[in-house]
Amino acid sequence: MKSLDLLRSLYSMAAVVEARDPYTGGHCWRVAQLSELVAIEMNLDERTRLRIGLSGFLHDLGKVGVPDAILNKRDKLTDDEYEVIKTHPSIAAEVLKHHPLGELAINGALAHHERPDGKGYPNGLSEAQINLDASIISVTDAFDAMTSHRPYRNGMGVDRALEILRQNRGSQFNSSVVDHFCSIDRHDIDAIVLHSDHHTPLQVCPNCGPVVVVYKEMEQGDKTCCRNCGGVFSLLIEEGVRSLKPTGGVATAEQLQPSADHELISRLAHRALPLLKTDLTWWQKLVGTTASRS
Repeated sequence: MKSLDLLRSLYSMAAVVEARDPYTGGHCWRVAQLSELVAIEMNLDERTRLRIGLSGFLHDLGKVGVPDAILNKRDKLTDDEYEVIKTHPSIAAEVLKHHPLGELAINGALAHHERPDGKGYPNGLSEAQINLDASIISVTDAFDAMTSHRPYRNGMGVDRALEILRQNRGSQFNSSVVDHFCSIDRHDIDAIVLHSDHHTPLQVCPNCGPVVVVYKEMEQGDKTCCRNCGGVFSLLIEEGVRSLKPTGGVATAEQLQPSADHELISRLAHRALPLLKTDLTWWQKLVGTTASRS
């Protein structure tokens, strides 16, 4: 299997898992972008930045093992349901363990809910035991959750979310990561919050509220649908501003299926290629392994 295909397969798995939840559109992309900004702020090398961005995109891959009834529940989770949610880092690690490139993202995916005070999950690690990838993703994941809309609340403003990060530095979040995150240029953060791609603000269903999938490459008049209520919409673009116009139609079963933005995935995979070119010995070993499987 070609290197690009291997990278695409990683991104595609995460994107399809994310698409199961109609309220979290673009979350993987935003966490990845924010995580790379932190890595840049910390002056990390290119390969490390790219690896952290990949891990950020894949951090919720383990939610493939969480039932829809829990993943999409609008009310507060019960204690038992929360215990199920808490299994997703371990599930992600198990999935990545069997992918040829899984080692690039496994550390961030497994430990992104660990905390410096030892109260995180799944392993209750101490601060010194939590890898840098996970420490960064922990902060960016929480920030995006706070600033994104959910069925039970609207997202909070950026300033309030940054304040909460500062209040919890050293306990829930790594202090150095929080400090670097809060030092990022505000315009760079605002360009990511409530977006699903560069220059692509999220669109929400005017009927019931969840995110409606609109890809960057979509043009005037293209059709999309709400995976929650099944409404069909046409994309309107007026003076560069996108909006949705109800068509009165009802989505087909095929249109309602979770899907991935293949253009975005292709761009991300091409950008991540340097991850596979910096260690020739490792790459030659990988190529030999995957060739024997095909």
